[in-house]
Amino acid sequence: MKNPNLKICHIASVDITVKYLLMPQLKFLAGHGYQVYAVCSPGMLTEEIKKEGIRLHHIPIPRKLFTPVADILALVKLYWYFKKEKFDVVHTHAPKPGFLGQLAAKMAGVPVIINTIHGLYFTEHSSWLRRAAFIAIERVSAKCSTLIFSQNQEDMETIVKEGIATREKLRYLGNGINMRRFDPEKFSQRFIEEKKKTLGIPKGKVVIGTTGRLVWEKGYREIFLALQEVIKRYPNIFFVAVGPQDKEKRDGFGSDAITAYGLENYTLFLGERKDMEELYPCIDLFVFASHREGFPRSVLEAMAMERPIIATNIRGCREEITDRQHGLLVPPKNSSALAQAIISLLQDVPNARMLAKNARIRALAEFDEMTVFNRLLKGYETCFEKNH
Repeated sequence: MKNPNLKICHIASVDITVKYLLMPQLKFLAGHGYQVYAVCSPGMLTEEIKKEGIRLHHIPIPRKLFTPVADILALVKLYWYFKKEKFDVVHTHAPKPGFLGQLAAKMAGVPVIINTIHGLYFTEHSSWLRRAAFIAIERVSAKCSTLIFSQNQEDMETIVKEGIATREKLRYLGNGINMRRFDPEKFSQRFIEEKKKTLGIPKGKVVIGTTGRLVWEKGYREIFLALQEVIKRYPNIFFVAVGPQDKEKRDGFGSDAITAYGLENYTLFLGERKDMEELYPCIDLFVFASHREGFPRSVLEAMAMERPIIATNIRGCREEITDRQHGLLVPPKNSSALAQAIISLLQDVPNARMLAKNARIRALAEFDEMTVFNRLLKGYETCFEKNH
């Protein structure tokens, strides 16, 4: 279905979200004839985003929960931008853009307002105050929504249970990746050895790797503590972390934090990378210890690249991995359980290989990005039909 006259605007807090999480969706929609715009705070990736053919507009959108002056300013700017451009659809991502973007779109008379929940910002373990605050934000946001996409099934149940939105307004989106890009058959052993050498990974090491911004919520503290235990049994391991620093977050940290754990000689921080499909083959065991996720793409990438995986037993991760079938799931914030899981897979290489093969089979069957794109397109078309 081609829609050459329909204008769509996606709203996110930061350009990283637009470039690395939303870009495949945006290009897919553009390929189906939509005029695709995006709004985010100013950043370093502006020109890269524009080169992809996306019309990018900068409006500073605070990421912190409560910044009243900045929030009002962002709301006003979004309102006037929406009035000027007369979008057919405003599509928001994350709680603050979802709240401000949808409210501004409603005020501006945008006919179709869509929100994607990439993972609710509260869990069963959150404090009463945090739960109450985010539930209130999501309830107000949902009143503006024509349609709400959720990346995982568990959040959909929570949304209904907490009275955030009705089930009729919800639609499952899921998550997916480009399986042609993440294909382990593309990389020879010679390529892998050369890549390790280029990266600075010492020869002959067993490489444990993770991805994620350098914030403690991503489980880095638990990983560091677990590695301290693992090294006692397997001194030949080497840890690789891929992900940028996030100075805006209160729990952000720098690579120098590793010295407090005595792991500086066992660790390599690679920062933000664009060659992830080339990095996964260099990792012998992928660990993902995040405390909260929606539907983590990096786990899907590791599955597609046929890596043995250990992840935390949280929503999103357990929707991707069935414990002991496609990988191992451990309790979040539990470094001892994480260490035991790492040791178990290092001890039992045949089991690790079996889990990795099963993970790739499942990724190919269930998590291709085209499945997600088609759900997105169908959701848009349903909204247009109702609106006209």
